[in-house]
Amino acid sequence: MSLKAQLIRQIEVDGPMSLADYMQACLLHPEFGYYATRDPFGQSGDFITAPEISQMFGELLGLCLAQAWMDQGGGACALVELGPGRGTLMADMLRATKAVPGFAPEIHLVEASPALRDIQRATLKGVDVIWHDSVAELPETPLFLVANEFFDALPIRQFLRQGRGWAERRVGRDGDALTFGLSEPVPMEALAHRLQDTGDGDVVELCPAAPQIVAEVSDRIQRHGGAGIIVDYGDWASKGDTFQAVKDHAPCDPLDSPGQADLTAHVDFKAICDASGCATSKMTTQAALLYALGIGPRAQALAEKLDDAGDQSALDQHLAAYRRLTEPSEMGSLFKAIALYPKGATPPPGFDP
Repeated sequence: MSLKAQLIRQIEVDGPMSLADYMQACLLHPEFGYYATRDPFGQSGDFITAPEISQMFGELLGLCLAQAWMDQGGGACALVELGPGRGTLMADMLRATKAVPGFAPEIHLVEASPALRDIQRATLKGVDVIWHDSVAELPETPLFLVANEFFDALPIRQFLRQGRGWAERRVGRDGDALTFGLSEPVPMEALAHRLQDTGDGDVVELCPAAPQIVAEVSDRIQRHGGAGIIVDYGDWASKGDTFQAVKDHAPCDPLDSPGQADLTAHVDFKAICDASGCATSKMTTQAALLYALGIGPRAQALAEKLDDAGDQSALDQHLAAYRRLTEPSEMGSLFKAIALYPKGATPPPGFDP
């Protein structure tokens, strides 16, 4: 039985499901879930993340966290990644920080997919890695953490404002097809504050899992020290329908083939900051962060090395990757970043308090 058939049967029994429940099933079903069954990253997958575009992304974030570690006095710590994909970002961070004196962190990856854990194990061969199913399992120690395109894949709920009430978008069925519908509008305490900046017909998205994840991570950072860097596409305060599906590097109908496409939504950075128990930086763009961390000189040095080697193809690819990471028409403005750090401490390099 396909995942679609299972979902239709579940809807027949229980009625329409929330968008969050639908996303959870599509992404993490143990037999048919998108992340449980494949490697979705890179040219051969459905999308490409920044670490797969250029080594510079991971190098700069790794050195940023290493500098934050030095600023806080060094010592034992954990280097953590949430949703580490193929392990490319962690590999680049470890290579870049290898020469930092005394920086020898434990490596912790939070990854729920057995299929992706196998890929990470191959990418990080020779590295002593500790895997976790959730952030609740992370150690009680200073955490220097990165989450790149992690929060966008967490299941969301969508609400349509009608008067002073909110109708929830739900997934139902019409014969053998899955369809969107709306619940009856009701007042919602969790969205009472959004009555001030929305009108009839506006859509607001909530990510139920994000606040608890942020609370767990920020609590450890506040109590033990450390820093967290969150990079994702999104903005300050969710507004509008941002739910999307991607398959083979192109948009597709999110209800058409459950489990066969990547499902994401834009990240609400205000909600992340509101849930934090430690200090949070100002939100910045990916381009501004990378420029502040020195991507310009690093890109120039790599370009000169490739030019000296006479490898025009590799040079062209490198320059295209640099543009993709930083230009506003590419990832530079769409992707935002914030940092978590202990109250009273200095934010990591590239971030303003």
